[in-house]
Amino acid sequence: MLALKRVYDKAAPEDGVRFLVERLWPRGIKKTDLRLDDWLKDVAPSTELRQWFSHDPKKWTEFQKRYFAELDSHPEACAPIRSAARHGCVTLVYSSHDTEHNNAAALKEYLSARKGKKRKVNHA
Repeated sequence: MLALKRVYDKAAPEDGVRFLVERLWPRGIKKTDLRLDDWLKDVAPSTELRQWFSHDPKKWTEFQKRYFAELDSHPEACAPIRSAARHGCVTLVYSSHDTEHNNAAALKEYLSARKGKKRKVNHA
C-alpha cells in the first residue's frame, strides 16, 4: 500500500517505510527531526520540471505527463519504493502545501498505474 504524508505531519507507526521524495531538503526541518528510511532525490522531478510546474494546478496534467516520462526513462529510481511496497505500507513524504497537486501524489498515481506491469528492457 502506498500512502502520502506531508513532511510537517508527525510520523506514525502505520506509515511503514517512509521515503522523502523531494529533490531539495524541506525548509525549516532538521534532518535529525524527520523520521525517514531514505531520501530518494532521484525519484523527484528534475529541477527544470519542478521550476516549470511551480505548483500551478493549471499545469497539473502536463506536469504529470512530463514527470511520468522522466520516471519511465529512469525506472531504477523507483526500485526502493517498489521493493518496500511488496512487504508492507510505504509512505511517500513530500513538502508541498498543496495536498493534491504535488510530485508525491503524481508518483503514487504513476506507481499504482504500473503495479504488476513488467518493464520493457531495451538491449543494445
